[in-house]
Amino acid sequence: MHSAVPDHDDHQSPILRLNGVSKRFGEHAAISDINLTIHSGEILGIIGRSGAGKSTLIRCINGLVQPDQGTVEVEGRAIAGLSESELQPVRRRIGMVFQHFNLLANKTVAQNIALPLKIAGRPRPERQRRVLELLELVGLSGREHNYPAQLSGGQKQRVGIARALAAEPALLLSDEATSALDPETTEQILRLLGDINKRLGLTILLITHEMEVIRRIAQRVIVLDSGRIVEEGQTWRIFATPQSAITRKLLGSVLPEAPATLLAQLNPNAGEEAIFRLDLGGPGASAPILSDIARQFNASLRLVGGGMDDIQGQPVGRLFLAVRPQSPADIPAITNALAGHTLQTELLGYVSGTV
Repeated sequence: MHSAVPDHDDHQSPILRLNGVSKRFGEHAAISDINLTIHSGEILGIIGRSGAGKSTLIRCINGLVQPDQGTVEVEGRAIAGLSESELQPVRRRIGMVFQHFNLLANKTVAQNIALPLKIAGRPRPERQRRVLELLELVGLSGREHNYPAQLSGGQKQRVGIARALAAEPALLLSDEATSALDPETTEQILRLLGDINKRLGLTILLITHEMEVIRRIAQRVIVLDSGRIVEEGQTWRIFATPQSAITRKLLGSVLPEAPATLLAQLNPNAGEEAIFRLDLGGPGASAPILSDIARQFNASLRLVGGGMDDIQGQPVGRLFLAVRPQSPADIPAITNALAGHTLQTELLGYVSGTV
């Protein structure tokens, strides 16, 4: 499902570039000083809670809102100051997939998909041929004569994706496209988007408040809070070592937590076992850390919680480790040794006996 982060030629214009983009509504700063670049073939996720500025950002990207400051460029062309007629061909380079599908209830699947081509003046035979191609791509062959009311939520979203791809856009903008779907259908839609990215080399920008969506498909992630970018980087690195408080809060539902029974027994003072939280990620996460530490300090080590995952081909995990040292005096050296093998190590406290 995952495609590698593409290598970018420094001389190649990005698909989308925002430079210093800000927008206010009265006294409210919806977005402030947004700098963003997305290159061909990339899947970039932008995540933030409700009110973070995601909707305003989308509207600036597709030209529905003009920023107060800064520039928006689509395939190297600045869209500020363009007339509505000049904006139309630019907007056709951006396909939109919406949370609530936005299908026309009185039109068939084929008519919904063909609508952007009809508006663009494409001849009927071309529209029909393109519709059949797209139905096969999204796994809905044979459904062209159905109406939206005859489709499941996942099928409606597949139609929405096909419609967004009809005019062969350079960028697919997914606006909370899975928020209205159940987990199984969400997985299917994300797998489809990943397949489209891989097969077509299509650039995808995901706007979401769901960290699980980012984990599954995005190669790079930007965290938006109160209209500002507070963190950005490769997805696996953000998951492994989140820096901002809002990112850690957003990750709360997907990162392992220490067992409640363990936390209840923690003591800040010395005890028989020291409890550590280890954050791991990247190539070093596969090293035999625990056996090395046990051998080096002749200590007893037990895993008491946590887990490992694969994010964009990189191992990422959080482990909770109980260490029974030969001597309490070894704890500082053990802490330093663990820190040298992990992205982040924290001594949470001590317990008096086995937990």
